[in-house]
Amino acid sequence: MLVFVFFILAAIATVFAAMKLSKFADVISEKTAMGGMLVGTFLLAGATSLPEITTSFSAVIINNVDIAIGNMLGSNLFNLLILAGFDLYFRRKQLFNLVNRNHIYSAVLGLFLILMVTIALVFKIDYTILGIGVDALLILVIYIVGMILISRMPSPPKEGGTEKHLHKPMKENETSLKSATIGFIIAAIVIMAVGTVLSITGDQIAVITGLGSSFVGSFLIAATTSLPEAVSVFTAFRLKNPNMAVGSILGSNMFNMVILAVSDAVYQGGSILADVSGSNLYTAIGVSILSAVLIWGLLREQSKSMWTYSIPSIITVVGYFVVSYFIFLG
Repeated sequence: MLVFVFFILAAIATVFAAMKLSKFADVISEKTAMGGMLVGTFLLAGATSLPEITTSFSAVIINNVDIAIGNMLGSNLFNLLILAGFDLYFRRKQLFNLVNRNHIYSAVLGLFLILMVTIALVFKIDYTILGIGVDALLILVIYIVGMILISRMPSPPKEGGTEKHLHKPMKENETSLKSATIGFIIAAIVIMAVGTVLSITGDQIAVITGLGSSFVGSFLIAATTSLPEAVSVFTAFRLKNPNMAVGSILGSNMFNMVILAVSDAVYQGGSILADVSGSNLYTAIGVSILSAVLIWGLLREQSKSMWTYSIPSIITVVGYFVVSYFIFLG
């Protein structure tokens, strides 16, 4: 029973730290030249992915690779649910029509990375270079090359998408840049620390409940370690900074694939993607399909009705529960 108490306390600590993290990130985006998109895609996405780092590395160390990989894939799936859920909640504002078009580049790179993981899970090539799976190395190289290309891409304008129009007045943020930076670092450290607790308690919950590591990793732990993203997205939308909200989810999903690849370097049993349960393939396929749906939502022109605008997000919400059901069966 105590293990569930520690799990819940770690989840609460994650939510509290993530709320602070988002507010400090919003101050940084206002008081520097980075802007909401860059802060979301790089700074906030990296910080909110810290629980996934500690959780997956801890899971590999205790030799539970299904929790490590299930957590990464499940977090990506849950992140898409988060974005879709809040998009439906704020549907009257049609937020996808307000964000910068550059997000499409990040979304396409994220889709390409998850497709590579899906292929690796299908063929299970157990070939390593310097102890790291060749598939994981390829994912890491593609991420680096992709991010370099994205940084050089032009930023096509989109009507209504300027951050000046969307953002709140500067006077509402009285926190200094120095205080925001220090606060951001402290909140990130707290989030990273609780990730280890989530991993260890999650492994014990998998044994106690008999649900299996793949399901616990892809559903329970993934949802919990994605709490920073959920809080960050909601806070960013409330702060009228949709670019930071969308950027944090897309950036986090890409960064999670890097964590997956680096987890292979920690794993000493060969290629980590070749040794995990086949049920993780359901998650990878689900993330691939729903990532394509998100790209469709970002590419569409402005809809005349809330119903037609909401279709991609409705598909994502339904798709999440369908995939979760298949993972449970697996």
